Amino acid sequence: MNDLDFLRTPEGRALLDEVRDTDPAQELAVATRLRRTHPAPLVSAALGQARLRQRAVAKFGAADAGRMFFTPNGVEQSTRASVAAYRAERLHGLGVRSVADLCCGIGGDAIALARAGIRVLAVDRDPLTCEAARANADALGLADLIEVREADVTEVGTAPYDAVFVDPARRGGRGRIFDPEAYSPPLSWAVAAARTAARAAALKVAPGIPHEAVPADAEAEWISDGGDVKEAVLWFGAGAAPGAVRATLLPGPRTLPGTGLPDPEARTPGRYLYEPDGAVVRAHLVAEVAAQVGGGLLDATIAYVTADELRPTPYATAYEITDRMPFNVKKLKALLRERGVGTLTVKKRGSAVEPEELRKKVRPQGPNAATVFLTRVAGAPTMLIGHPAR
Repeated sequence: MNDLDFLRTPEGRALLDEVRDTDPAQELAVATRLRRTHPAPLVSAALGQARLRQRAVAKFGAADAGRMFFTPNGVEQSTRASVAAYRAERLHGLGVRSVADLCCGIGGDAIALARAGIRVLAVDRDPLTCEAARANADALGLADLIEVREADVTEVGTAPYDAVFVDPARRGGRGRIFDPEAYSPPLSWAVAAARTAARAAALKVAPGIPHEAVPADAEAEWISDGGDVKEAVLWFGAGAAPGAVRATLLPGPRTLPGTGLPDPEARTPGRYLYEPDGAVVRAHLVAEVAAQVGGGLLDATIAYVTADELRPTPYATAYEITDRMPFNVKKLKALLRERGVGTLTVKKRGSAVEPEELRKKVRPQGPNAATVFLTRVAGAPTMLIGHPAR
């Protein structure tokens, strides 16, 4: 029996409940105690699963993570639930009622699709991963909508389904894979599968995908959640605008479409600095944000926008700039001491200085807070000091 077989028995479920909130620092003591009354492999499996569930809370929320079953790779590679739900709702809105979910992993996307009322064929070639996906569909009451199949996705027929969703593996033995053709399966295969979809298709890719790697007949969407860029999606078929780009921010959703604006001009720093959301930057839509706020770039090579007026936009965070100076640690330290700054946020674009190293050198102390931007202005290393605009 594998770990999941153990953990799905009545004894295993009871043990999972018992170790659910175990502090990692107490694992050895807890394991020693439980092995007096339970088989050692079952205790180890339960503690390992409890650890994975704790890690999974950030992606799936406490309620779902506490019932689901994970593998180490499954936690690492699965889609955040909020992002999967957004994508599932978009597919549902396109009239999709059945999806072939290829490279399904532990079933995170299949769960979101099923909750949107979509019937799912979830396919993966790894036996343990498929077992976890089945266990999760059952644990969340979605087994009637999710069929899990252990198979090579390149050998699965998708003709009976309205849509195709592909999430190629983007990690190997040496970490992240940046070449789309080194994905498993390769991006070219996934694109070919998408083009055969009856109604629509979505391919999940790394947010760093080069724009030139996006097929001309796909719409590219970059998605962030809470300010963190999570993924890019290539859309095909119904509802997709070939060649279009967009940035979508969650929660919301708020979507900024590309309008083909040229890069804004660089200008002298104004009173306000706008930090575009990472999805906006990845989608190359900084010009659209600059147009919204009536601003320009701090530097032609840096994705910071500056303006003289405060015009709130959901696609960028605004800061009021109080000081500007060439990069100089001693001068910054003196300024922060004069202002009584003890809480210092360090942001950077176009600077090799590490925020933590700078924070150690200036040793901020005091009751006040400030933000320092390490960047370039007209090519020169510059520090801009300010605070979130009100």
